[in-house]
Amino acid sequence: ETLDIGGKKMQLKQFHFHTPSEHTFNHRHFPMEAHFVHQSSTGELAVLTVLFQEGKNNPALAQILAKRLKAGQSAQTAAPLDINTLFPANRRHFRLNGSLTTPPCSEGVNWIVLETPVSAGAGQIKAMAKMIGHPNNRPVQPLNARIVIEED
Repeated sequence: ETLDIGGKKMQLKQFHFHTPSEHTFNHRHFPMEAHFVHQSSTGELAVLTVLFQEGKNNPALAQILAKRLKAGQSAQTAAPLDINTLFPANRRHFRLNGSLTTPPCSEGVNWIVLETPVSAGAGQIKAMAKMIGHPNNRPVQPLNARIVIEED
């Protein structure tokens, strides 16, 4: 998966989850958030963010949760992972510049936060929270002088 930001191709490097969400809408957290971390050939970072709401089970999460890993562990999925079910059909999003949410919290990160959440089953959210540790989100940061742009 690649992103094109301002004419720069950014390659997907990794993805991970936070419970509860690190981003909020109208001061409301979602039960879970995924970060798809992309990097350009010159080292610039972009994070595509997907929020999860409780609903029906998500097929991609079922594959990810099939092996109960501990934080920091990784494993191959039994079949190729189709991450498309981790994204909403509506790609309307917010864009802002910010920082990484884990140390060293480096600045200069392009954030793309998809506005429409996707569904995950209550059991899936609970299993992910147990697997990665709950809570593992960074507290909401002040907006300061950041500009948030809403795009289609």
